[in-house]
Amino acid sequence: MTSYNQALIEITQAGLAALEERSKSKNVVKTAAAESHFLCNWMVQALKERRFSKLIAKELNQWIRDARSMGAAAQLTSVLQRIESQYLAAEQNQALATSLNAMLNEFRENDWVVILDSEVTTRLKLDSSGQNSLIISNEQYDGHIDGDNLTKAITLYVRANEQELAKAAAKHGLLLSQGNKKASLIKHHKAYGVFPNNQVPAMALLVE
Repeated sequence: MTSYNQALIEITQAGLAALEERSKSKNVVKTAAAESHFLCNWMVQALKERRFSKLIAKELNQWIRDARSMGAAAQLTSVLQRIESQYLAAEQNQALATSLNAMLNEFRENDWVVILDSEVTTRLKLDSSGQNSLIISNEQYDGHIDGDNLTKAITLYVRANEQELAKAAAKHGLLLSQGNKKASLIKHHKAYGVFPNNQVPAMALLVE
């Protein structure tokens, strides 16, 4: 059965391949606006023909809407390239717990407040004096890791520049779910999820 990750990689690679094939022609306009228009039409046709998994129908429709309303500013080519790069690297990562701990150690070295030994079951407030901070409930950190791997999803409560977090996750081969402030139990923090085998159920946080 096709996973969300596989479906996403499939459509991004197909879209980039179609764009590459187009670029080989001598008689096409090779501007950002023209590329966006081409990809939008390609995606519309793919949707009509049901060429790709229903798992990524939401993303496909969103890309089409963005291209129609924003044109080149939708940066579809860049979006597909970033997805391909991050998801292919994440698919190769067979030791997510090791990667997570390496990222946490890097944050500590960069003077983040990293808390792993407190229970988080109700809304809390952390006074970090403006420092970047990351909290994982001890129940999840102690119970959802088995050796190098994750057995269940782990929620990271983070207060930091989101792109700094995205770049760190990508560096360590981790896919994080999009930040959700409403779901966070820590005031002024967003909740992000890291999942077993990097199988985030929706579009992961991407590096811009």
